[in-house]
Amino acid sequence: MATSTELPLDVKLMAVATQLLLGVFALFALVGVGTWAVRHPVWTVKAISVHGDVAHQSVVTLRAQLASQMRTRLSSSFLSVDLQQVRALFEQVPWVRRAVVQREFPNRLRITLEEHRPVAWWGDTGSGELVNTLGEVFEASPDDADYLPELAGPADRSAEIWALYQALEPVFSRLELGLDRLELGERGSWRARLHSGAVIEIGRGTPDELVARVQRFTATLPQLTERYAGALQSVDLRYPNGYALRVRGVTTTEQPVRTPSHR
Repeated sequence: MATSTELPLDVKLMAVATQLLLGVFALFALVGVGTWAVRHPVWTVKAISVHGDVAHQSVVTLRAQLASQMRTRLSSSFLSVDLQQVRALFEQVPWVRRAVVQREFPNRLRITLEEHRPVAWWGDTGSGELVNTLGEVFEASPDDADYLPELAGPADRSAEIWALYQALEPVFSRLELGLDRLELGERGSWRARLHSGAVIEIGRGTPDELVARVQRFTATLPQLTERYAGALQSVDLRYPNGYALRVRGVTTTEQPVRTPSHR
């Protein structure tokens, strides 16, 4: 009959310790091999390709602006480079709204850029701040002489101001009155300025109320221009049932023009 002999406790402990040491050694070996592989020259970033919107920032310009910072960011391996840092680096460049950074094996980075598309100046013309199609304010100066309107007000409400501009501009355009500037005051009152220089006090209200107020004014303006030949200087739409206007040589400030009521 076969008999089994139980190993002494110290032998068992020695066996367990040996296995643990072998496991630790294997782990360190894997880490060492991994570190060597990651740092191997084959994984060094060799090239960066830029795609997407580059109307205001050419590849040459980007390289010149980011050369020194890119060398610092890319000193690590292709596998370990921080893509978020590279993205932030590109997004700090003027005109760049968003950058998407991707790895392309074995040693390239692909950058896809989305530029701001300017629709208006923020503040005064030439201020160095612009508004894009999403109503976001960004710092840049356009490199062309195309006309842009002006928007002004609290910076955190820029999208709201741009949205109202888009709603009001067609109303004025129907009468060939270009909307040159739209401003939201600190107390929530809106003011517009036309290409002619005429200032329109629109007042407070919801966007629908403001648009309706301007529509009532523009609906009666042709009759007024036939009656008063002078150039329009200012309009005050803050009256409940009418408006006051000032035409060169004529004013209705004391007795507002009444607009027809709609039921």
